[in-house]
Amino acid sequence: MFTLVPEGFFDPAAARQALAEVAPVAESDQVFTKKVPQFGAVLIYNVSGGADVPPEIFSILQELPTCKEYNKLLCSWKDGELSLAVGQGRSLLMANSYPAPDFTTAEYFIFLALKSLQLNPEVTTICFRHSLPQEAQMSLYRYFKSVECKL
Repeated sequence: MFTLVPEGFFDPAAARQALAEVAPVAESDQVFTKKVPQFGAVLIYNVSGGADVPPEIFSILQELPTCKEYNKLLCSWKDGELSLAVGQGRSLLMANSYPAPDFTTAEYFIFLALKSLQLNPEVTTICFRHSLPQEAQMSLYRYFKSVECKL
């Protein structure tokens, strides 16, 4: 689980509490933070045991500015989870993760995100951080301006 907090509102001493307000945090969980300077935010996330491994959304946020189009959507769909960030120009509009055991469910959340932001898929480029099955790419091509898979 994670949350993004604007740098101006971030208090390191209250990181656990900020995360607990939006996601379940067990007493045994460790809470970590990573700065996301390109969007003026701090990512707060928890790890159940183990090392400090940021969630997939951190990598997505790092890579979103490299997408060249004005309307952009960068996703990762793996291990039954869809992580995505939506941007317009240099602005971050949304960053979230959803349970998506199959690609149809992932598509549902992608279109829900675009609808909630009132973005038209026909003028939006969707990028994935990894390759997708050919049938998944073809499904997306019906709706989006462009579909890109980074390897």
